[in-house]
Amino acid sequence: MAKEYLIGDFLKRIKRHVDLEPNKNYNLVTIKMNHKGVVLRGQKKGCDIKSKMFEVKEGDFILSGIDARNGAFGIVSKELEGAIVTNDFWYFEIDEKIISKQLFLELTATTWFDDICQKGSDGTTQRIRLQKRKFFNQKIFLPEGDEQKELLNKILTFKNGQTKLNKEIDSQKLLLTQLKQSILQEAIQGKLTKEWREQNPNTEPASELLKHIQVEKAQLVKEKKIKKEKALTPITKEEIPFDLPDGWAWCRLGEVSLYLNGKGFSSSDFQKKKGIKCIKITNAGVGEIIGNEDTLPEYFRDKYSDYLVYENDIVIALTRPYIADGLKVSLCTKEYNESLLNQRVAVIKGCLIDNKYIYKYLRSGFVLKGFQDEFSSKGQQPNLKTEHIRNLLFPIAPIPEQKEIVKKVEALMQHCKELEQEIETSEANAQMLIQAVLKEAFESEKEIA
Repeated sequence: MAKEYLIGDFLKRIKRHVDLEPNKNYNLVTIKMNHKGVVLRGQKKGCDIKSKMFEVKEGDFILSGIDARNGAFGIVSKELEGAIVTNDFWYFEIDEKIISKQLFLELTATTWFDDICQKGSDGTTQRIRLQKRKFFNQKIFLPEGDEQKELLNKILTFKNGQTKLNKEIDSQKLLLTQLKQSILQEAIQGKLTKEWREQNPNTEPASELLKHIQVEKAQLVKEKKIKKEKALTPITKEEIPFDLPDGWAWCRLGEVSLYLNGKGFSSSDFQKKKGIKCIKITNAGVGEIIGNEDTLPEYFRDKYSDYLVYENDIVIALTRPYIADGLKVSLCTKEYNESLLNQRVAVIKGCLIDNKYIYKYLRSGFVLKGFQDEFSSKGQQPNLKTEHIRNLLFPIAPIPEQKEIVKKVEALMQHCKELEQEIETSEANAQMLIQAVLKEAFESEKEIA
């Protein structure tokens, strides 16, 4: 049988007030959202803490009054024994005569408790937080006695299976990441198009293409469309990382592309209304342009026309230009066509070279590792400069083969995307299964009551 309870019947908020000692260091606790746990926020001396503070102990169930509705709750670890929190954090004793602590803690790892916190929160948009009466006066049905043990066993059995499933999903994600990098690596080494070269033996070699590009750039300088560029460092034999197919050539990226740094627009120039889109450092993602609502006045289109970015231009972040997943580089989408380019972001445009071909190269693990090695060996904060981009080694293929490489890579990446969707579906199904277990337990119990 199930019985109706108020949340306040089995959760009792407790407070352990702390008289701060001015010269003592105290650990401060915070709670991450989305069930990511209770963590150390930092340390402060007592004299630097102005709020009333309360002590937590190992095993306390604690939540954030502000973000509980977003899954900000968890268990205080042994390492955080004796840490302190403000009054915005609530911690509780659990009445085990009503619900076992183990069952309750297992339930809080699901969305069951998220819903309770959502219903118990209220306030204005910027000040939504847990409300004491609304939270503690919620009615719920709980199974009794052996039925609690049965539910706990179901959850633990499910978790055990889910752990194995999660490991399998993580393994699949890793293999998929490795597959993507393998595709890109084979593309830049010419392995994907070996058969194509055999079928097209009379293609003009890349060495001739480089000559055409030199002529094209000289003409652009003559027409004052670009400035004369600094000479690039000659490539040495020691730099060459791998052999290229016949008809290909190593060059510097600056030899075959045009490079544009963004302009430092003033923060007061930006607006939240209709205007020209602007690509900022915050827009630069790994393989994507991340949208935002910031725009610039319409008259900036003519005033700063030299900083316009067009569809399929290559956008690259200069500050913190990479994360573990890859370089923050992407192709400008149709949505951002004729946007203005802000500071700390740059654009690369191929000169007689397919932009998508350059982009595939920049997405490769070979380029990412090169930049990581460059900065880590010097202990530098990752900040790309013009010379980093222009001096980047680049394997240039004949133009028809570039197009074939792009075509093959995109087809293979579409297959990877389908595999990725299957993995995401597996993850979603795993989440739905635990919700089904809880729904069956609580709704059936409610009907019995």
